[in-house]
Amino acid sequence: QVQLVESGGGLAQAGGSLRLSCAASGRTFSDYVMGWFRQAPGKEREFVAAISWNGGTTYYADSVKGRFTISRGNAKNTVYLQMNTLKPEDTAVYSCAAAAGLYRSAFGLANKYDYWGQGTQVTVSS
Repeated sequence: QVQLVESGGGLAQAGGSLRLSCAASGRTFSDYVMGWFRQAPGKEREFVAAISWNGGTTYYADSVKGRFTISRGNAKNTVYLQMNTLKPEDTAVYSCAAAAGLYRSAFGLANKYDYWGQGTQVTVSS
């Protein structure tokens, strides 16, 4: 089992920044691909970003490319999502997830992730 706890959400103005963190405990953190997903009210959950076990490969949704950066610190068992130039449409609950043995082609598929955090709310005002 892997337990995931997100933090860092909150309220930001459009054009501002927030940094989300996801702390993992349980099994060896470095064995897992880590991803961020988000869900806005009334919408389907959507992929945001993912990072390979060693941080060497990252993958982003087109909607956040160039604005968000995913990174990980395996020594701290933590994955981060730096969100810059925020837009009102980024408002959602952001959740981190962990997947074992995931190929890059599947990084964006929520049903391939084994463990999920509870989520943290991000609200961007215009």
